[in-house]
Amino acid sequence: QVQLVESGGGLVQAGGSHGLSCTASGNFFSINKMGWYRQNSGWQRELVATITSDLNTTYADTVKDRFAISRDNAKNTMYLRMNSLKPEDTAVYYCHALLTTTSRGPTFSYWGQGTQVTVSS
Repeated sequence: QVQLVESGGGLVQAGGSHGLSCTASGNFFSINKMGWYRQNSGWQRELVATITSDLNTTYADTVKDRFAISRDNAKNTMYLRMNSLKPEDTAVYYCHALLTTTSRGPTFSYWGQGTQVTVSS
């Protein structure tokens, strides 16, 4: 059983900074790409940022230059540092990971339960 557990959600003032983390636990062999997604009620889940196992990153245009994704492979943990937050960043933020359970096994997709980030104006 694999679990992704996010932490760090909360209420932040516009212009402020906040951090999220996501830790993978359970039986798996390796974690490939990880990412953060977000979703507002009634809207589709959208990509925020991704990071590969060799630390290559991508960002949505809406968060580029404000957010920073990182990961600690030794701790199976991914982070999202959010700066210059805007009210439109308000959403439930989800952690996602592609991982394998054996050295030659297929890749499986896992999601965290989500954590609410609310940015007040």
